[in-house]
Amino acid sequence: MRTATRVAAAVGAAALAIALPIPASAQQTPTAAEKAERIKYMAEPPPLPADFPVPSGSDPDTPYSLVSNCIGSLNQGTTDLKNKPWGQTQLRFDELHQFATGKDVLVAVIDTGVRAHPFFGGRVQPGGDFVIKDKQGMEDCDGHGTEVAGIIAANPPATSDIGFRGIAPEARILSIRQSSGNYKGKRVTAARPEGEDLPAGTLETLAKAVVLAADQGARVINMSVDNCRAVAEGPITNAERQLQAALRYAYEQKDVVLVASAGNTGEKGCPDQRNGVDPYKPTHIVTPPWFADYVISVAAMSRNGDPATFSVQGPWVTVAAPGTDIISLDPATNGLANLQVLANGDQTSIQGTSFAAPYVAGLAALIRQRFPNLKAPEVVNRIKVTASHPAAPDGRDNLVGHGMINPIGALTTLIPSEQGVADDKALDVKAALPAPQIKNWAPTQVALIGAAGGVLLLLLTLFVVHTVRRTRTGTQREARGSA
Repeated sequence: MRTATRVAAAVGAAALAIALPIPASAQQTPTAAEKAERIKYMAEPPPLPADFPVPSGSDPDTPYSLVSNCIGSLNQGTTDLKNKPWGQTQLRFDELHQFATGKDVLVAVIDTGVRAHPFFGGRVQPGGDFVIKDKQGMEDCDGHGTEVAGIIAANPPATSDIGFRGIAPEARILSIRQSSGNYKGKRVTAARPEGEDLPAGTLETLAKAVVLAADQGARVINMSVDNCRAVAEGPITNAERQLQAALRYAYEQKDVVLVASAGNTGEKGCPDQRNGVDPYKPTHIVTPPWFADYVISVAAMSRNGDPATFSVQGPWVTVAAPGTDIISLDPATNGLANLQVLANGDQTSIQGTSFAAPYVAGLAALIRQRFPNLKAPEVVNRIKVTASHPAAPDGRDNLVGHGMINPIGALTTLIPSEQGVADDKALDVKAALPAPQIKNWAPTQVALIGAAGGVLLLLLTLFVVHTVRRTRTGTQREARGSA
């Protein structure tokens, strides 16, 4: 997660055509040996024991104090961002909202908190706070959570000429603050048993936040928070087990659609490169995306249609969504933002898989409104099946998963399995070729021999006739000479 801050000049959004989705190929279920191989190389996590306890709690893990000023704005009221972000054009928001708006669907944003920006129209509610408990998730000193929530549910007044909208502009937001770079507290680590000052946010508190959101009735949870570590550091940790248990609880018992960002290169321990060349032997794992049995992991796309250069790849990536040149809510003002300031003070456009994930979380909210009887696995399947698949085996790869999401397709496609129609099965059909035809060459041979004999007889006759004629001609000449 980058420290985010604020608005400068507007960025023009180019209209990009959506590629029509192709039918998703049936995913081949790995054999027991293949699955064991993937677990061995940590392309998949090991199964969670059935009796592993579900983490619980809502208190910060240690006292935290504000060590840096809360985020400010570069925009002093002099710059308006009127244009639509390219992602809205790409995903066809103008047509999308005739099918669903996410009305009354509760989406939990587990992040740096969410400020009650006026463009939310009072649809943000407190859910909990693992940094400063009394704030209940309604403070955002880092700016990240407000921007993420804006991509999901912002809805500027219809009377304004602002082009920006959230993908689910009538969804409700449940804000749970789980992390912050501006708050620090003394936590015990393996390297520092006596404790060291670290930013707020751990896998343990993320696990508790997931359970807290699920128990408060969230239908979708967005987690634009990642932890990345090298595979070489060892097998699954207890903290990762806790997160795995929380995700399983939310997905299987509470019927929650879980969405996470795929991770950015060079951040939170992720490598500077994509993540190794072998699809099933990653050099690093990213959580929560690693737990792909429960989580939709979202890669970032750039406006030219290519995967964003910073998007971490892995066998857990599910789909992709716009993740560059982002416009969203400014957490420090009542306006919009399209810039962020990095730790070194440089300004850059807002980008990251953190901002691709909320497009998918918002899409899940739209699906849950339009198809209220669908269970979480069916919502996930609808998102995957209708995506614009890459040209790869089974219609997915490790970089963009099943491809760029297609929201209109996700809201309008008829999915046979939802109607009780079983999936097509592969048939072991043998090639029914005609039996070889044995040619009887005898008539041909007789004909060829007869023809050859006739030709030979003709040639012999011509030779005899020619010889007789020559003999006769010679005799006549001799007779005339004697006379």
